Amino acid sequence: MLMARRRPRSPVLPRAFAHLDLARQKRLGAPEIIYGAGKTASQIAAIIRRLHFARQSVLATRVDPAKARTLRRLFPKGKYHLAAQAFTLLHSAPRRLSCPSLRVAICAAGTSDHPVAEEAFVTLQFLGHQPARFYDIGVAGLHRTISHLDTLRQHHALVVVAGMEAALPSVLGGLIRTPLIAVPTSVGYGAHLKGITALLGMLNSCAPGITVVNIDNGFGAAYAIHRLALSHHLIASPKT
Repeated sequence: MLMARRRPRSPVLPRAFAHLDLARQKRLGAPEIIYGAGKTASQIAAIIRRLHFARQSVLATRVDPAKARTLRRLFPKGKYHLAAQAFTLLHSAPRRLSCPSLRVAICAAGTSDHPVAEEAFVTLQFLGHQPARFYDIGVAGLHRTISHLDTLRQHHALVVVAGMEAALPSVLGGLIRTPLIAVPTSVGYGAHLKGITALLGMLNSCAPGITVVNIDNGFGAAYAIHRLALSHHLIASPKT
């Protein structure tokens, strides 16, 4: 008599406060990322334990220093990136990259834009890419921007972070042909409207082909670059 075959368990595991998607690494080329804002340190820690038990490396974004102290005590092998407010815990197993490692230039218009730029930097490193920082190169001193053009052209993609009137992506987008992801920040005086002015400026750029993510979303810009790398890999090595 043939026994009925049992269906395999779903990789999405139910929890009281989180349903973890352990198949995301295979499906999207990167593990589930923890958004730390709005979660307690104990909730973040529980998610980290489950992901790490499943042999997945961990990135948690928007982790403030108070939560980070708890996480560092519980996971001494983890690393807290203060400027980015991100926590990483890499699994000891060798990581197999699902796409080519890209050289990505992260350009920040001003020093006040650093936290958002650092979130992009840490995320790109976590996803297996090679980010390089070009900070405080905003258009208020255009000579600073122009002096880096030759070096920026040697990268596969740009992440450009800017607040206030957010002119930097338009300038670089008109001079460099590589893919450019623009990140508006909530930096500026009253009429910047908590980043809305920068967001609208980027969306209305006359430089063609600029991609814009949400305000202060350095993580989203980095993940967009990762998706570009995955697409390039699929085109270069199509499945038969």
